[in-house]
Amino acid sequence: MPLGPPSSAIFLQNVAPGFTSTPGRTPTSVTVHPVALFSILDHYLRRNDAQDRVIGTLLGTRSENGEVEVRSAFAVLHSETAEQVAVDMEYHRTMYDLHHKVNPKEVIVGWYSTGSNLNTYSALIQNFYTQETAPHQAIHLAINTGVEEGQQAGVKAYVGSPVGVNPKPENCVFVPIPCELRFNDAERSGLDLLTSAPANPGSATFTNPASDLELLERSLQQLSDMLDRVLSYVQSVLAGEVKGDAAVGRYLMDALGPSTEDLEKGEFNSHLQDTLMVSYLANLVRSQAEVSSRLALVKAS
Repeated sequence: MPLGPPSSAIFLQNVAPGFTSTPGRTPTSVTVHPVALFSILDHYLRRNDAQDRVIGTLLGTRSENGEVEVRSAFAVLHSETAEQVAVDMEYHRTMYDLHHKVNPKEVIVGWYSTGSNLNTYSALIQNFYTQETAPHQAIHLAINTGVEEGQQAGVKAYVGSPVGVNPKPENCVFVPIPCELRFNDAERSGLDLLTSAPANPGSATFTNPASDLELLERSLQQLSDMLDRVLSYVQSVLAGEVKGDAAVGRYLMDALGPSTEDLEKGEFNSHLQDTLMVSYLANLVRSQAEVSSRLALVKAS
């Protein structure tokens, strides 16, 4: 994607006075929503053949405990050569102003790029976005599309850390931080529809989104399959056929431990009694409504 007028682009070179350090809290984890991920992949598919990678701005929210939630993203025009990298500043700020009018709560949290190559230009771009997100640190989302041979598709998140006694913008180490993909209930139908598309694009047919009952049936089936896999894994570990993984064991303990404690403390019986009480009150209200309607018919006759 070519840059706009030369006057709207800024060349990021090693002429800054130093690395921009921010006193804000360091991000501890990153959560990416499907809308932002699809925007990045769409930008990558629409790139020029001469571009090795594309970059853009990440928008989202921050929490007080350092968690960053990436909700949307937009492309930024840029150009890279062997001598320099140029970013269209005017386009970046215009797009942010437009997004900010629609979603005032979303702010700039960092930037993204495709591919797994983190070089000096990446450090310069990181320094630029750190200035945009001050006083908070900017995150960098690296999306590997899996196109290159030997590379697997995936998403990784980083934060920049200055290196040296007198840090410079080009001297930056990218420190990885936990990253996960998350979608809410409203996005479940769209994701299920995309994942259920035929493998052959020529024979693809558009189907209506699944109903709530169908989604419930699929969710229960997926839950049953996951429980079967977990049970098979645990039985294999107990039988000595497979070497147990401590990380998986801790995850299972965290996921199933609270439920077991609730059962032991009688929480299940308490919730069951609440459900029966609500059902009883609903039946009582229904009976009273029927009696009232019949009394009204008797008085009218």
